[in-house]
Amino acid sequence: MAALFGSELRRIRAEANLSQDALGEVLGYTGSLVGQIETAKRSPTQEFAERLDGALGTGGLFGRLWPHVGRGPYPDYFRTYAELERRASEILEFGGFLIPGLGQTEQYMRAIFRSGLPFAPEAGVESSIRTRLLRQELLSGPTRPVLWWLIDEAAIRRPIGGSAVMAGQLRHLTELIRSRVVVVQVLEQRSGAHAALEGALTLMSFADGSPDVAYIEGPHVGVLVESTETVRKIRLTYDLARADALSPKASLALIDRATEEHASEEDRRA
Repeated sequence: MAALFGSELRRIRAEANLSQDALGEVLGYTGSLVGQIETAKRSPTQEFAERLDGALGTGGLFGRLWPHVGRGPYPDYFRTYAELERRASEILEFGGFLIPGLGQTEQYMRAIFRSGLPFAPEAGVESSIRTRLLRQELLSGPTRPVLWWLIDEAAIRRPIGGSAVMAGQLRHLTELIRSRVVVVQVLEQRSGAHAALEGALTLMSFADGSPDVAYIEGPHVGVLVESTETVRKIRLTYDLARADALSPKASLALIDRATEEHASEEDRRA
């Protein structure tokens, strides 16, 4: 379906006598992105499909094709992100008040899904956990990206799933850090406001020269951002927040202390 979407785009663009760059300018994207979608190297977002219909006057053709492109285990809003994550050479992430998904333990995930989806059947929760765990195969693959995570201190203090689950989650996180899988910096609560307070965000870069993208996520919704100017602004937000964070060394020390505190609390309760 991605190939069909791309071939129809190429045909209609040619009939309109537009180059990839010219169409990209009309749409607010790069010509390179248009070319990658035409050759099915990238899947289109819903916004891209809708802009195509508006720019090319196709009567909703691309909007109707879009739901059938790249079907998989992910919700529609996350589908293209998951595809890009596998191809990214660098991923910079601020997870809001949670540990980023690629670094979560199964028990931590279960606590998040059960609290966020209290009426979901157990089979649905377990399916979501399996899907997220599959994403983590990226960490041990031959093309593992450079990972850099900003973590709010609240994400290491809040005992999600209880003290034992949280201690296990933080031990897993420090193992990833010490194994040089990821660089982590913590934004201390006492430092006050920082640039990324308003929500979770991710930035991705690609070795093949594809334009950088950003992803903004909230409960049950996510937005993939491909506008060059908006991605630039989001990167500035990330860089400003990163400048306010502890150094990687100091961050690891803080996470170690938080791990001990969660473990001590569990011992006290036992």
